[in-house]
Amino acid sequence: MKLADHPSVRRFLQKPEAPAETQPFDAQWLRKLALDAGADDVGFVPIDRQALDEQRADILHAFPRTRSLVSFVVRMNREPIRTPARSVANLEFHHVGDRINEIGRELVRALEDRGIRALNPAMGFPMEMDRFPGKIWVVSHKPVAVAAGLGRMGIHRNIIHPKFGNFILLGTILVDAEVSAYGRPIDYNPCLECKLCVVACPVGAISKDGSFDFSACYTHNYREFMGGFTSWVEQVAASDGALDYRTRVSDAESASMWQSLSFGANYKAAYCLSVCPAGDDVLGPYLSDKKQHMDGVVRPLQKKRETVYVLKSSDAEEHVAKKFPNKTIQRVASSLRPRSLDQLLGGMPLVFQKKKSKGLDATYHFDFTGKEPRAVTFVIRALELTISEGHLGEADLHVTADSETWLGFLAKEKSLWWALLRRKIRIKGSPKLLLRFGKCFPA
Repeated sequence: MKLADHPSVRRFLQKPEAPAETQPFDAQWLRKLALDAGADDVGFVPIDRQALDEQRADILHAFPRTRSLVSFVVRMNREPIRTPARSVANLEFHHVGDRINEIGRELVRALEDRGIRALNPAMGFPMEMDRFPGKIWVVSHKPVAVAAGLGRMGIHRNIIHPKFGNFILLGTILVDAEVSAYGRPIDYNPCLECKLCVVACPVGAISKDGSFDFSACYTHNYREFMGGFTSWVEQVAASDGALDYRTRVSDAESASMWQSLSFGANYKAAYCLSVCPAGDDVLGPYLSDKKQHMDGVVRPLQKKRETVYVLKSSDAEEHVAKKFPNKTIQRVASSLRPRSLDQLLGGMPLVFQKKKSKGLDATYHFDFTGKEPRAVTFVIRALELTISEGHLGEADLHVTADSETWLGFLAKEKSLWWALLRRKIRIKGSPKLLLRFGKCFPA
């Protein structure tokens, strides 16, 4: 049968040609569609908005026809998030996360029925794990929400909606259409700067000065996601038998990991969300009785007896020992193993340990050779890390390293001493400076 004679093709060719959408899509109709589907608030952003510069290429890679983004929020119930019973909190996270994905799918179907192409990336998981440990998400929901006028980022790195506070989860739809009206960032930050997230975080990931220790949060709060699971599997593989495994992993952790596999991975803390009093619908009880908020919400989380997962010799380990002696420290290995220099250099600021760099004032020149030749300068000074392409300034230590060997050494797959003997890695300067450098990156 010729293609033109196929019944489906003949029916298509006999249809009158649908007029192309030339006018921007009506924002009010689209807003009502999202609210009717279950969203609690919604906003729109054009793809060429400056706020999307850093992720525009990734968005267009996923959906090249993107012209607008629909950002929407769904509220979470507050008390389940606040309880020390993390099973209750995680049930709320999972339920609302599923609702976000359902709303996204419903919106895409409605747009598709109207002849508008659209794509709904996941709220969180699943993600593009073939890219791990690189950027595994399709779209960064938080910058889109800020650009759409749905809130601002608080000191705890969560979006705070002006009405609902941080008790929300976010979704994004990529749309092949312009929208008649776009949102703009709100003109104030709902964050009260109360610093309750700072005092509640069990690993000290949030600092009063606004800095954030990604490594600490990732290691503990996301223990059952991605890297923590890899670390657990390696413990299973390294065990000589059942008794040896029990010395490495407690029965409670084994049960928790099984629960994550059978039901869904659970956050270990997320206390920064629990204690936040910001948002018009949220702040009333806090302003009326701050002591009650501390006694009823913050202190139960601080006093909770629990295992806290940290990297050995990290700022987080020191923080738990000092601030939370009632919590049990569990040292775990890092699973962040960069496989390229881009991944390495992009990840180093995220795992840099400020307190471990105290007193260090040094410039490091690295010459990477082999498959990824590259010259890089690292400066550690005043508790800050700066990474620059090329060699800048006068080096206190010069390292020449084969790129594959260096990445293998960081992944604990190759011996540093073997690499030095084979001259795969060469240093010019004091070896002590290299040791100090390493202590700033326990991951």
